Amino acid sequence: MIMNPITAFLTVVFGAVGVALGVMGQPSWGIPFVIVAIFIAFALKMANTWQKFVILRAGNLHGVKGPGLFLIIPILDSIVAVIDERIQTTAFSAEAALTRDTVPVNVDAIIFWFVHDAQKAALNITNYREAIDRVAQTSLREMIGSSMLSALLSERAAADELLRVEIARKTVDWGISVKSVEIRDVAIPEALQDAMSRQAQAEREKEARVILGSAEAAIAGKFVEAAKTYAGYPAALQLRAMNIIYETTKERGATILMPTAMVDSMNPAVALALAGHDIASPKTDGPLPLEKRSQ
Repeated sequence: MIMNPITAFLTVVFGAVGVALGVMGQPSWGIPFVIVAIFIAFALKMANTWQKFVILRAGNLHGVKGPGLFLIIPILDSIVAVIDERIQTTAFSAEAALTRDTVPVNVDAIIFWFVHDAQKAALNITNYREAIDRVAQTSLREMIGSSMLSALLSERAAADELLRVEIARKTVDWGISVKSVEIRDVAIPEALQDAMSRQAQAEREKEARVILGSAEAAIAGKFVEAAKTYAGYPAALQLRAMNIIYETTKERGATILMPTAMVDSMNPAVALALAGHDIASPKTDGPLPLEKRSQ
């Protein structure tokens, strides 16, 4: 283990004083300084604010030290683990894992975790870093096997939370907490990608046709209402026809050929006369009435 700067400085200072006293002919004063320097080198330890030192004394758990400076008894005490309590990341994956609907997928994910109990992480399991990687992989395969492909692709947040809860349940006895799990990529076979793309395109075309049909029905209803209005008001129909002609011919260079009958129909007097003639004129089929024949 690398000596921390404070321990190294004190060791050098006391060792230098002891050597200097020995050189000056006072070995009785120099030897205690050298002994203290050796003791400091082996006994004074320092843990950073994110570290915990797990210490055994004669094979039994003595305690967990840190952060800061602390002393151990050389030879009798031993540091068996230095635990980093910062958030760690572990990438894991599952290849050719079958979903519930038997579709092979390749899934890449990442887990964010940290040690909340240094004693358990050091004593309850041999290598907690390797163990959490294995647990994450097996939990990912279990989650894939119990999920449908559509849910795995569309409900990504729910899959992340389900995976986090499962991994946290398995690692809590090791003093490890799982902060979050994120599925980065779900890869499916290319043939299935093409089929899903065609299916999605067909669904969009179906929705577009339904919307178009609804629009056509709405437009037809409006035309029926307009026809009823024009039937009761012939002048409104003539004004509408004139407006259509105006809208068509207002562009520069536009030329429209119209039959004379259509032009005559736009004259209100002619239209009303024609309408009155149609209403007043009787049918000519069959014999004339008796009064007409006597005249």
